[in-house]
Amino acid sequence: VIMKDGFIQQIGTPQEVFDHPANLFVAGFIGMPQMNFFDAKLEQDGGKYAVSVGGCKVVLSDEKQKNLSGHKVAPQAITLGVRPSHMVLSKDPANTLSATIEVSELMGSEVHFHANAEGRDVVVIVPTMDADGERIDSFRSGDKLNLTFSGNVCHVFNKDGKNLEF
Repeated sequence: VIMKDGFIQQIGTPQEVFDHPANLFVAGFIGMPQMNFFDAKLEQDGGKYAVSVGGCKVVLSDEKQKNLSGHKVAPQAITLGVRPSHMVLSKDPANTLSATIEVSELMGSEVHFHANAEGRDVVVIVPTMDADGERIDSFRSGDKLNLTFSGNVCHVFNKDGKNLEF
């Protein structure tokens, strides 16, 4: 049970609460480091829901499509949540979210980037070796990152903080 100010926010197993937070409070409370939040737009493109933030537009997963359409969610300004370990570095700047590294922390097999993206402080956790076998721990403060994420890891909250899928 997750409580805030004496009121129940969500009941579920730890994994359920982590995977499907009911609201912004739960999303920010569960997980370390906490979820990244962005001012974004929920759009419908060709009958499919997509989220748009900065220069990045991502079509949501089939499960999220079903949940949102089942609740007849209209396109709107949203708060988009993406966990630090779900952010992915891209070499191609097209359709990505641009970020500037403020601090880089080597944590063994991972690097934690503390960066600024769209005026927000974000944390990005990536392996020290990319899929091509190239080391990625050589980034420094001030370097630019091109970030992306998949449609199945997006958490879509209305401006009141409620998860629009549920």
